[in-house]
Amino acid sequence: MPRYTVHIRDEWLAVPCRDPTYTIQWLGYEALKRYTKNKPDNGGIDAVKDIRFVARRCQGQGLLDGDDTIEDVLEDNDFVEIVHKQHALPSLQNLFLDGNSLTSTDLVNLGRGLYKIKILDIYIYIYIYLFIFPFWVVYGITTGFGKFARTVIPVHKLKELQENLVRSHSAGVGNPLSPERTRMLLALRINVLAKGYSGISLETLHRMIQAFNASCLSFVPEKGTVGASGDLAPLSHLALGLMGEGKMWSPKSGWADAKYVLEAHGLKPISLKPKEGLALINGTQMITSLGAEAVERAQAIARQADIIAAITLEVLKGTSKAFDSDIHALRPHPGQIEVAMRFRALLDSDHHPSEIAESHRFCDRVQDAYTMRCCPQVHGIVNDTIDFTQKIINTEINSATDNPMVFAERGETISGGNFHGEYPAKALDFLAIGVHELAAISERRIERLCNPSLSELPAFLVNEGGLNSGFMIAHCTAASLVSENKVLCHPSSVDSLSTSAATEDHVSMGGWAARKALRVVEHVEQVLAIELLAACQGIEFLRPLRTTTPLEKVYDLVRSVVKPWIKDRFMSPDIEAVHRLLLDQKVWNVAQPYIEKYNMELLPESRPISPTAFSLDPPASPRKRIRLELHPLHFSTE
Repeated sequence: MPRYTVHIRDEWLAVPCRDPTYTIQWLGYEALKRYTKNKPDNGGIDAVKDIRFVARRCQGQGLLDGDDTIEDVLEDNDFVEIVHKQHALPSLQNLFLDGNSLTSTDLVNLGRGLYKIKILDIYIYIYIYLFIFPFWVVYGITTGFGKFARTVIPVHKLKELQENLVRSHSAGVGNPLSPERTRMLLALRINVLAKGYSGISLETLHRMIQAFNASCLSFVPEKGTVGASGDLAPLSHLALGLMGEGKMWSPKSGWADAKYVLEAHGLKPISLKPKEGLALINGTQMITSLGAEAVERAQAIARQADIIAAITLEVLKGTSKAFDSDIHALRPHPGQIEVAMRFRALLDSDHHPSEIAESHRFCDRVQDAYTMRCCPQVHGIVNDTIDFTQKIINTEINSATDNPMVFAERGETISGGNFHGEYPAKALDFLAIGVHELAAISERRIERLCNPSLSELPAFLVNEGGLNSGFMIAHCTAASLVSENKVLCHPSSVDSLSTSAATEDHVSMGGWAARKALRVVEHVEQVLAIELLAACQGIEFLRPLRTTTPLEKVYDLVRSVVKPWIKDRFMSPDIEAVHRLLLDQKVWNVAQPYIEKYNMELLPESRPISPTAFSLDPPASPRKRIRLELHPLHFSTE
């Protein structure tokens, strides 16, 4: 009998399903019944039948339609979250897009449905009709595409040309993008068109915005782009739904024929004008939108990795000496300095006394293993890699990547190569390689936590070993994810295959770079979730000793969703629950105030030194400098 794990508030409930033709609504109410049954006050729920809720997958947060059957949308052992409707759909604010100021953070929030889109018409300059005359030959407007660029199309067939382009290029395969990622893709295409260099009418752009604001989202397969000329296949699928063809999804309709989804929301399909088909499908928005999510999630997990590693260091009775600011001032990479500062903020005994640290203050160990001692150096370069990638992605988000580009002020259309995805492809390959190291070093720390010869804790962090296996296989899971990442980190952008009869003879393969970067980041999150679970379990064996205040707060957060491991139990829900804490950045939110307070309290001369501020000039303080002379066995001070 299949069963599903449902998350309601702070509880995980296993719900068996005798009949897979039952609906998602049935699953939700069944889970609510079990939730209230286990609560003395019914969990504050008066009548289950009166509750209106939203169901969504825990993985990816994809919304589930209540009328869909379980067998159609879930797999056995899937994880589902039930959220009270009044908390699931907050009132939406407008975000104005101008093609110049959108950030990766904004784009991810648009994907989550936190904003509606508006534009200022002043940013749209182009009506392509101004440039269409029967005797003009302009690529993609009065000619065919790719190999057919020299084939001139009669004026009376220009609309058909654009429609045929979208239909023929809708040739992607694989699973559809989630609603969140499709929203990001559509929002980013709207932002690029708003720059005014794509040759699109205000009518078409407004209809795209209406579809976005109603969450009418096309079926966009995740595979099929080579990243030049842009992301043709996925963007064609995006445009096809807007034309009222193919499949679409909305919270109101679920998956249905695009024509009927648009009608259900009172919307009309787009009617393509000259150049508009090409304007809708030519660009790097698939690579860039997925890349924006990868960057944002990488940034979130990198910050939280420092906190998790600090807890592990405490459990393994390591020293914070290696994070001394003077050490890192001598190698002033920004990421390294930032990570060392976070460790000091979390572990500094003057600010946050630790009973655990005090218990081994006079031990005979001189230094720790690299997995603890070298966190600033290893985590630091990850932070710098993320910053580098984010700059590339944010530039790409606000770039016109069509071909040809329409310059209204010059009265010209010019063919170029802005559609080539090499920039985001290379950056996202670099991101995957960089962020993977957080998982690689975390897995080694998990090994130290589980290995009694290294941790001085019970084997696999459980009592009655043998009867109980504890974290034995959780560590194996972490090892398997790290091993997968090693393959996924092979750069896709080093490959190129000639396409379109050698017209498009060098491509970026950026679509795969973006998709695998996201997979690497997800694996990193999961490995660090396992480390956080293991580190908190390690604390149980050190009680009644307490760690520092900020780390105790993180421990309390984990214990609010996962109980201590007394004996073996079903572990996957625990890992998923802590993974959710990391995705929601709750670990960071708990520790951040302590980090910020510590940073504000630093004296100016002891603040982390940036590369631009670092100098070899004598300090203004009265401390003496040592000058080494060339004479053997002699030195002097001044």
